[in-house]
Amino acid sequence: MLVVGITGGVGAGKSSVLQALKDHCNCRIILADDVGNKVKETGQDCYFQIVELLGEEILKNDGSINKFKMAECIFGDKELLDKVNSIIHPAVEKYILNEIKIEKDLGKIDVFFLEAALLIEAGYVPYLDELWYIYSDENIRKTRLKESRFYSDEKINQIMSQQLSDEVFRQHATVVLDNSHAFEDTLLQIKKECQRLHIWVE
Repeated sequence: MLVVGITGGVGAGKSSVLQALKDHCNCRIILADDVGNKVKETGQDCYFQIVELLGEEILKNDGSINKFKMAECIFGDKELLDKVNSIIHPAVEKYILNEIKIEKDLGKIDVFFLEAALLIEAGYVPYLDELWYIYSDENIRKTRLKESRFYSDEKINQIMSQQLSDEVFRQHATVVLDNSHAFEDTLLQIKKECQRLHIWVE
């Protein structure tokens, strides 16, 4: 079983690429953001540590963590953000590595895709057989974010300024998929790379 990381800047179109991979590969796909939400669920170790750190004011009426209140609480406070990340990131990594081991032991899939915007920064590269970087022209990414998520220019620029540069992504990538044009073009690139790894299913 191969382990392939999928990364790229916001608005690059990672979700579309993942859908194509899901349709044409015998695979399992995990999104690190989903795992991040899972480890914060009520009753998990992370839940208790975060509530202890930030206080019960971040909770909803049902006792679960309100992610918007949590974001407000740590916004602009780097020290607090670092503390929250030091709670969440190890738990996410432990969960993901355990799922990879489970799938390897089961031996039923050809490839395990792990998607995360912070794949490189979070230190997952050593666990991967390959890292695929989904590239899109910056102006195209901005347009997509305005149309699909209704983000303001200010919010887009703020998010992009916090992400790795194109140069750094390329330095770590095994494969670069250009998703700047029609998706049919991207799909041909995906097919080519999957065929190289013998994981493409029509």
